[in-house]
Amino acid sequence: MDLGNEYEWAPPGVDPTQASVARVHDALLGGMENFASDRAVARKLKDAVPEVVDLVWCNRAFIGRVVDFLIREAGIRQIIDLGAGLPTVENTHEVAQFADPRSRVVYVDVDPMVEPHARALLNGNPYTDAITADVRDVDAVLGHPALRRLIDLSQPTAILIVGVLHLLPDQEDPHGLVKRYMSALPKGSYLAASNMLASANPKAQALEAMLHATMGTGFFRDRDSITSLFDGLVLVEPGVVHFPEWHPDERIPGPLATWEELLLGGVARKP
Repeated sequence: MDLGNEYEWAPPGVDPTQASVARVHDALLGGMENFASDRAVARKLKDAVPEVVDLVWCNRAFIGRVVDFLIREAGIRQIIDLGAGLPTVENTHEVAQFADPRSRVVYVDVDPMVEPHARALLNGNPYTDAITADVRDVDAVLGHPALRRLIDLSQPTAILIVGVLHLLPDQEDPHGLVKRYMSALPKGSYLAASNMLASANPKAQALEAMLHATMGTGFFRDRDSITSLFDGLVLVEPGVVHFPEWHPDERIPGPLATWEELLLGGVARKP
């Protein structure tokens, strides 16, 4: 595909010359919903940390295990997936509705490509929808008519904000953002959250530097800062851990790989 034709199919509101997080993520997963600018960033990230593709799949696997837990063990039937990105495989609604076909899921992303592609995948699914909104605007997200059609905010609801908070600088108060979402939900609701872990790990330093160089974002945080995202909530065992350590499908075979130490997250219940 030449550059001119590629730009012809860009939907309204999308600048194909500017890489987006959702489309770079799609490119790393081998998807087709991305542009040359996104693929260029994906290549640079892979050059900096060759395991970044494994990291993205690790993130997807964590979300899958979290959603399965929320439906099968926590009794949650409503999920809001913030910064959901473009559809891939084992999407949140697929995992949730495999466990209970009436589970309700709303995807939220600021990239205008996400909503139409998600809706095409949903193919009229009555219990799932996608909206275009900035996750930082809590009122706009929770007040969106499409979300309100599916999600009853007076009932326990799960917020997924996985792979998002490391995109927000401290000045945008990611901790406060999480608290605003959780304060709008009733007791018995759940939070699943994560952040890239700041450390002396050379892969962490290389990935953070490349994210800043290519996307102007990427704010890795220490363990205490990530753990404090769950202040006031009751953490689900084993607490805030590296992704492969959270409810693994199989016993973890020995020490984690260096790249597996880059992600830290957990799940907690609002008491």
